Amino acid sequence: MDRKHIAAQLYTVREFMKTPVDIRETLRRIREIGYEAVQLSGLGPIDATELKGICDELGLTICATHVSNDLLHHDLPRVIAEHKIWNCRYVGIGSISPDYPKTLEGYTRYAKDISEIGRELRRHDLVLIYHNHNFEFEKYEGRTAMEILMTETDAAAVDMEIDTYWVQSGGANPVQWLKKVEGRMDVVHFKDMAIYDRQQTICEIGTGNLDWPAIIETCRSIGVKWYCVEQDSCRGGDPFASLAVSWNYLQQYV
Repeated sequence: MDRKHIAAQLYTVREFMKTPVDIRETLRRIREIGYEAVQLSGLGPIDATELKGICDELGLTICATHVSNDLLHHDLPRVIAEHKIWNCRYVGIGSISPDYPKTLEGYTRYAKDISEIGRELRRHDLVLIYHNHNFEFEKYEGRTAMEILMTETDAAAVDMEIDTYWVQSGGANPVQWLKKVEGRMDVVHFKDMAIYDRQQTICEIGTGNLDWPAIIETCRSIGVKWYCVEQDSCRGGDPFASLAVSWNYLQQYV
């Protein structure tokens, strides 16, 4: 794991990114922690060129994004143009579109449709990546939704973006799933899991119960390029402090 390839997933600090002024200040704070890369998600309105200029000024690489299903399905030329401005290769989907039912037929149809989008992105040297939650581990006629997505998507057009916390939350093994996506994943989401009052809780990397030595070694072995740290919610209330704890923990692996 290269220090330059540990990224902050900006959904973590979404409440601090409502305006261009907010975005600049938040990115400055992210860079001050030590991060040299970010994954775009949860930002307020900002011109793509202005955002690239801010990141260049601060020494931040835009390594990946999360883009709405609506934008992917209805304005793909805009998605392509913005990613070219950002010099960002990985176009992320945060979840299945609500337009598709969470059924065997729905996941299969969605897999076919995003494969078509992924093939068009590949023609522009961009890579479509799908990010999981825990609900993709519900089974439909004996197969989990993740297995359906893996099988029914075009492997040459759609990659995965395994989220370690959500795999564990879904009752599956993060290390096993990292191995399953070998050859189809350059970007991973790092989240840890703790138990408070018998409830699963997202926590800073290294402060929970996931097997980080095994997870990181597996990521290395399958060729992961970008390690994105995300915390959907922060029990301590300060997402910047949470990102700093995770950053500091990961330094032992660089």
